[in-house]
Amino acid sequence: MGKENQSFKQVIQSYLEQRAKRDSLFATSFAKQNKNIDECCNYIIGEAKKRGGNAVFMSDDEVFGLAVHYYDEDNLKVSKQTNYKVSTGNAKKEAATEQPETKKPASAPNKRKGKKTEIQSGQFLLFDEL
Repeated sequence: MGKENQSFKQVIQSYLEQRAKRDSLFATSFAKQNKNIDECCNYIIGEAKKRGGNAVFMSDDEVFGLAVHYYDEDNLKVSKQTNYKVSTGNAKKEAATEQPETKKPASAPNKRKGKKTEIQSGQFLLFDEL
């Protein structure tokens, strides 16, 4: 894996090590000789590509879930991944600031006529004046 992906690999490795310390059942899966962190990262990237092609955003829970799944299952097919870029941490902030503005549809005028009934208890009437 390239230098730009080193932090991705380290984050996954650190999470898995911490999880193995807390969860003795996972610790046995994590210690399997036929599993390694490079193949785990390739599995995660391959699954991400299946979900959305070239640009995919996944939550931490989804990524860590895939990592745990890789170590739990013995019959997974993992292919070596090339031509990819992984962003960690800052992706959430960048995605939040770079979202294009969406136009809100013009709201239709309210066709309901009449007085709104206010209820003192703080509850709303669902089917009032349909």
